[in-house]
Amino acid sequence: MISKDNYKYIYIRKLMKYMVTSRRKFIKISALGLGGLATTSAAFGLFKTNPLLDAAIKENVSKKLYRSATYCEVCFWKCAAWAYTDENNNIKKIIGNDDDPHCNGRLCPRGTGGVGMYSDEDRLKTPLIRTTVNGEQTYREASWDEALDLIASKFKDIKEEYGPESFALLKHGSPGSHLEHLFKAYGSDTIAEPAYAQCRGPRETGFGLTFGSWVGSPEPTDIRDTKCLVLIGSHLGENMHNSQVQEMSDAIDNGATIITVDPRFSTAASKSKHWLPIKPATDIALLLSWMHVLIEEDLYNKKYVEKYTKGFNELKAHVKTFTPEWAYGITTIKPEEIRKTARIMAAAAPSVIVHPGRHVTWYGDDSQRSRAIAMLNGLLGSWGNRGGFYFKEKISIPKYPHPDYPKPKWGWHDLGEQYPFAEMGITSEIIKATIPNEDNKHPIKAWMVAGTNLINTLPQREKTIEAINAVDFLVVIDTMPMEITGYADVVLPECTYLERYDGIRSATNRTPSIAVRVPAVKPKYDSKPAWWISQQIGKRIGLGDYFNYNDFEEVIEWQLNKLGTSLDEMKKIGVKHFDRKSGPLFLKEGQDYEFYTPSGKIEFYSQQLANKGFAPIPVYTAHPQPPQGFYRLNYGRSPMHTFSRTINNPNLSDLKSENMLWVNPKVARILGLKKHQEVWLKNQDDIVSTFSIKVRITERIRWDSVYLYHGFGHNNKKLSRAFGKGISDTELISKTVVDPLMGGTGLRGNFVSILTENPHKNSEL
Repeated sequence: MISKDNYKYIYIRKLMKYMVTSRRKFIKISALGLGGLATTSAAFGLFKTNPLLDAAIKENVSKKLYRSATYCEVCFWKCAAWAYTDENNNIKKIIGNDDDPHCNGRLCPRGTGGVGMYSDEDRLKTPLIRTTVNGEQTYREASWDEALDLIASKFKDIKEEYGPESFALLKHGSPGSHLEHLFKAYGSDTIAEPAYAQCRGPRETGFGLTFGSWVGSPEPTDIRDTKCLVLIGSHLGENMHNSQVQEMSDAIDNGATIITVDPRFSTAASKSKHWLPIKPATDIALLLSWMHVLIEEDLYNKKYVEKYTKGFNELKAHVKTFTPEWAYGITTIKPEEIRKTARIMAAAAPSVIVHPGRHVTWYGDDSQRSRAIAMLNGLLGSWGNRGGFYFKEKISIPKYPHPDYPKPKWGWHDLGEQYPFAEMGITSEIIKATIPNEDNKHPIKAWMVAGTNLINTLPQREKTIEAINAVDFLVVIDTMPMEITGYADVVLPECTYLERYDGIRSATNRTPSIAVRVPAVKPKYDSKPAWWISQQIGKRIGLGDYFNYNDFEEVIEWQLNKLGTSLDEMKKIGVKHFDRKSGPLFLKEGQDYEFYTPSGKIEFYSQQLANKGFAPIPVYTAHPQPPQGFYRLNYGRSPMHTFSRTINNPNLSDLKSENMLWVNPKVARILGLKKHQEVWLKNQDDIVSTFSIKVRITERIRWDSVYLYHGFGHNNKKLSRAFGKGISDTELISKTVVDPLMGGTGLRGNFVSILTENPHKNSEL
């Protein structure tokens, strides 16, 4: 068995292959040798479901501890919660806020494990600046003034030499909004986040073209009242979207039919009356065939379709030949199963949800697949009906006064101009514009990366590293020494969400509500909040008027006063509800309604797409299948973790410390694999996983695919609990297919073979 130190050496050698001509070397933050604090760990249930126990805990802690209002940062659901601290400033527990519609007082394991983000002794602790000592690159500790002065000077240099637009922001999470304000004030909207082009972007395009509305987050699905829930590659129960999981549990108790389409027998599939183990990459064929059955058997919602839709005749003609028998040859789903499930949906309509999913960047035609899902919902009449999709609403948070932003000469629109339906910055286009090319009209020269570990997030890691090597300057803001921090010129330690104020949470839901985040404790070590970092940089580059406050608490107080409440009140209640103003939650029978599409109708036939040369109605296109000896690489979420950012969390690592490779028993017999045997993966481009992974032999995965949890396989040794634990799926995703509508990158066209011999055993030491 090769040692972890040798793994580190092997990984560095692989990186050096890409960095031969670069001045920038990957530096392990571990060289700093900073001290840490002891921490605690605990086991948690998936959700706290014992009301007596919860009540006893709340009563007990409320007597002894001080509570602070917050909302969770561990995932994007942002559940409102109470953080409890003792008299020694130790955070003891986080409990869901009973009045919050995102969680209903119950947090998932990640939410309760948020304490670990604060207590993790591996956290970044002080600003760091890249330096060279005896010819070797390393980091040295720096004061905040020194680090911020250096960053400010780079902002000025880039603006003077190339224009502000050449400084790009790549972001994720709450810190991103503060930094986005800084960049827009500076004159750059060269801004992007992987959450769009590598995750949910295509569904927003597909639903937007059909209904004229983004799905958004939380999704406006009335799951608790539904009679039929259809999940297509959506792993509710493993994707711990809190209130959705709770509502799905309620729906099951109420007798709803769950239909799950997935090559893997997921947790959701185990709760389903119908599991359709579809052949990967054939989902559009199934969707078209379902629409065929609904129309040919006269099962669609006729009144709804007649009143609210446009292009039905074109759709009817389009799906005429897509019979279940046709789909069977493509999807491997039997015709009688396709007909049976279509009839179940029709019987439940309009109280039926064909769920839009979330991580939908699969095969490159993802906007069209999402549009097919939207159209199926349109045929069933679920949009705007109880048990289907409700009309969402949110409160608009007043903008704190500041000067108008300057208008950039170019920005994310221009970088993604070949994708006419892109509505946010495309991360991969920023990568492309950063790599020197004489045809590049808009070169990017510097990056700020905040809260996103691009190395373990973006596909085609080689290109990401090539782009990093090309920038003149890279600053990374994070709470942890993730892989991306090792490439930075300056590293800034951000404090965790439990140690800072942030913007008021206002998310769409059945009724509008707001939630606040106030510090439960002072920032540990020499870490700072993103709002302070943005303000300090802004003041140094002459943008003080955009940050006209002493503390972000002033901003929140001003905004809350405008909303008719106060920070004092919000500190006491955490969540405040408001009345709906946009109208009823659902359509009334026969009600006139205008959708936000060009026609004002649900558009089965999209003239917008036709005008741009795209198929106005989705078509099925065959995608490559795994060659002999290879298996499709499928990946998904662990209920204990969010992306790669929580793997080192001491509380969550106790629950899930490494991923495993799901392998079908037939494949295991052919390859002679045993339970928990360590194997390595090699993809179609001969990229071999840095680390090994243990085998899980299970009937729950098709024979033509393998499956693992995303986010594992960290190579930074200073992530003491995450280093070398499992395999990074991202490392093996070297082939992508770009969505021509909005620029999303399809990630599921990668195939791997399974290696039983250690491919690194002969590597030089």
